[in-house]
Amino acid sequence: MGVSWHAAAAQLAGTVMQLSGPMMAKKADGKIKVLAIKSEVEEGDTLMTEKSTYALVKFIDNSEMTLKPGTTFVIEKFAYQAEQAAGDQASFNLVKGGLRSISGLLGKRSKEKFSLKTPAATIGIRGTNFVAEMVPPPNAANTANGPDVRPGGLYTAVSEGGIEMVNPAGKATVDAGQFGFAPSFVRPPVKLPTDPGMQFTPSPSFNSMTAPQGTEPTKDLNTVDCEVR
Repeated sequence: MGVSWHAAAAQLAGTVMQLSGPMMAKKADGKIKVLAIKSEVEEGDTLMTEKSTYALVKFIDNSEMTLKPGTTFVIEKFAYQAEQAAGDQASFNLVKGGLRSISGLLGKRSKEKFSLKTPAATIGIRGTNFVAEMVPPPNAANTANGPDVRPGGLYTAVSEGGIEMVNPAGKATVDAGQFGFAPSFVRPPVKLPTDPGMQFTPSPSFNSMTAPQGTEPTKDLNTVDCEVR
């Protein structure tokens, strides 16, 4: 019984801390679960937010992912134990939509074991806060706020430190206060001269939500240091 309990507990990845609307999780076995505040999420879950939903998930290493409306996000692998850094692993997949990521203990001690895949590039971190947004090609799909006329691809933003965007076609270095763009996995990333219209604006009601007792407050978003490779 003890062995079986440990196997199940090891799959826990995090908990939904804030939620402004409907969100579902497709489990590894294909079952669909409607999530609420305090719902647990596990390795293998595909999280899906509706068109008006922002959702903050706090992982067991105290890292955070805040998902935008219309986002599909996969927790491919997640393993963390406070006393066993050798077993750290965090592999995510941003299929569509966007998110804001704040690193936790895993990202600080095992940054090389974190990856966020996207259709245009893979993001690696160095104890970081960053924003990533996948924009579909014009006319391919509408965003939660209507059609997006920007060229399709991966957009990233940093406020401190620097990032490197790398895919098989090339790479681009983006410093603090700058923005990056990877049009696709087969076209080189570039540094953008101005803000391309990055939008991450949860409603006031979402921002004013209080996490359950016993949890830590959201970390300062003004420190950013990540690399996209």
